[in-house]
Amino acid sequence: MSNDHLYDSAPWTPFYGVAKNAVTSADSVEETHFFSIPAMIVAASEKYKTQTAFTTCMPNGMNGHLTYAQVDEMSDAFAVYLRESLGLNAGDRVAVQMPNCLALPVAAFGILKAGCVLVNVNPLYTRREMAHQFNDSGATALVIVDMFADKLEDILANTSVKHVVLTSISQWFSPLIRGVLNLVLKYWNKAIPKHNLNAQKLDAAIEIGRKRKAEKRLDVAAYWQDIQREDTALLQYTGGTTGVSKGAELTHGNLLSNLEQVNSVAGGHIEAGTECILTALPIYHIFAFTVNLLAFYHKGAHNVLVPSPRPIQNCQRAFDNYPITWISGVNTLFNALLNEEWFTVYPPKTMKVALAGGTALHKSVAERWRTVVGTPIAEGYGLTESSPVICFNPIGHERADSIGIPAPSTEVRLVDDNGVTVGLGEPGEIIARGPQIMKGYWNRPEETAQTLKDGWLYTGDIGTMSEDGHFHIVDRKKDMILVSGFNVYPNEVEDAIARLTQVQESAVIGVPDDQTGEAVHAYVVLRESGLSAQDIIKHCKTELAAYKVPKKVVFREDLPKTPVGKVLRKDVRASVVKSETTAQQ
Repeated sequence: MSNDHLYDSAPWTPFYGVAKNAVTSADSVEETHFFSIPAMIVAASEKYKTQTAFTTCMPNGMNGHLTYAQVDEMSDAFAVYLRESLGLNAGDRVAVQMPNCLALPVAAFGILKAGCVLVNVNPLYTRREMAHQFNDSGATALVIVDMFADKLEDILANTSVKHVVLTSISQWFSPLIRGVLNLVLKYWNKAIPKHNLNAQKLDAAIEIGRKRKAEKRLDVAAYWQDIQREDTALLQYTGGTTGVSKGAELTHGNLLSNLEQVNSVAGGHIEAGTECILTALPIYHIFAFTVNLLAFYHKGAHNVLVPSPRPIQNCQRAFDNYPITWISGVNTLFNALLNEEWFTVYPPKTMKVALAGGTALHKSVAERWRTVVGTPIAEGYGLTESSPVICFNPIGHERADSIGIPAPSTEVRLVDDNGVTVGLGEPGEIIARGPQIMKGYWNRPEETAQTLKDGWLYTGDIGTMSEDGHFHIVDRKKDMILVSGFNVYPNEVEDAIARLTQVQESAVIGVPDDQTGEAVHAYVVLRESGLSAQDIIKHCKTELAAYKVPKKVVFREDLPKTPVGKVLRKDVRASVVKSETTAQQ
C-alpha cells in the first residue's frame, strides 16, 4: 500500500524512558509497495508523465527541462546501453561524477534500472581521490561531465574503469542555448579542457540503447524486477567515524525506508504533483540524493537544479524564475542567502519549508530566516551510513536548538564509552537502529564491525536528550571537521602534508568560521627551512578537494604528544583557543 497519507501535520509521539537517554518513535513507518528504487521511479514517471521533472537553471537564467516521461524513457534507454552494449551485469558498479544537471538523474536512474550499483563521485575530487574511489568500488563504467575529462585522462589507465560516457552541463538544453553555453564554458570560462579520452557521448549512448531496445523488443523491467529491498543500490563514499574513505553500502530498502520516513514526517505538507524544490546542494551528497532526488521525485515535484551555488548569486535566477516551495541546504547556504539584498528585499513568497542538515543549524540563522522568509527551517540529523535521516524536527513544531526526534521506525540511544545508556540530560554517543541503516562498508568487514554493533550504528557524535525526547548535538567524538556540511578528516589532510619532504609532522584541526561553519587549520613542524605556508597550501590543492585544503597554516617548533609519540590534536586545539582568548583580552 502506498504511504502517501501516512503522516499529517501533527508530530508523531516518541516513546522514551524517564531516566534514560533512549527514544523510539512510537509510529512505525509503513513500507510502500515498492521493492526497489526503479519500481518507484517507473510508478512516479507514469503518474506525473506530462509534468516537468527537472530544470537546470544556470546563473544567467539559461535553462533546460525534462518531463517525467522523458526521464523515464531516456533512463530506460541508458539501462539498455549499459547491459546490452557494454555488457554489464546486475551488481556491477557504475560511477557518476558530475554536478547538478539534467544528465545526473537520467544516468543515475538508468544505472539502477540496469540492476547495477550506483557509485556517487564528488566532482571536486582530485585525480588521486578519483582513482581511489574508482578502484575501491571496482567501478567498470563511468559517466562524467566534460569539465573533468582531463583529470580522468591522466588516471584512467590506473583504474578499474573500462567504459567512459561523457556528458555536459548543457545536456538537453535547446540547441541554440546549448551552443552558446558551451562556447562560453569552453572559450570564455575555460571550464571545458581539451582531452583525448576514448569516450561515448551520453546522448549517443542513449540513442544506441533506444535502438537496441526497439530491435530486440526488450522489457527493461526484466533487468530490475527481481531486485529486493535487501539488495545493494548505492555505494556512497564517506570517511565514516574513522576517517578512512570507504563506501557505505546502501540497499534499495535503506533508501526506500528513508524516503518513506521523510514522507511520513513531511508528507502532510507536500502537495503531490505541485511542489517546486530548489536543489542547490549537490545530488552526489546523500542528503540531496535521498530527499531532493528520490523523495520529491516520488511526490511529483518540479526539481530546479543549480549546478553550483557558489557564489550564492548563482541561485538568484532560480528564485526569480520559479515558484520555489521547498529548499534543502546547510547552515552556510541559508546564512549566505540571508546576506544577499536581492533575497532579503524580495524573499520567495511561495516558500513552505526549508530543510536543514549536514551540519549544525545556527539558532540565529533559523530565527532570521523565519523573520525574512516567513516560514521555518526544519533541521534534521543523520549520516551517510543512515541514508541519511535519523532525526527530524516535526514540521510546524520546529525547535531551532534541536535536531528533533527519531524518524518513524527508528531507535536512538545515548551511550557512554562502554555502550551503557547514560542518564537523561547527560551527554553520550548517539547510536541508532532502524531500516535506513546501511548494510556495511563495502569490502571492509573490520571497519563495519567497529561501526555497526548488534544492529546499532555508532555515529561518533555526542548528544543530549531533553525530557520531551528532543535530541541536541553537543560535539563530535572524533576530530572530524565540518566545512559547509562536508566532512574533512584530519588524517587525510595530514597525510597530504606529509608528502612534502621538508615536513616533519603536522596536526590539523577545525576552528570556527563564520562563512563555512569550520575552517581547516594546519599546525606544521618543519624538518628543514625553505617551505612557506603558501607552498603547503598550494601542494594540498593538488592532493585534496578544495574544501579540504587548509585555510591557514601555522608553523610550530613542536607539537604536544602522548608518551608513545601520537600528536594530541585536542591539546593543539586547546592552545589555539587559549591564545585567541588571550589576544581578545
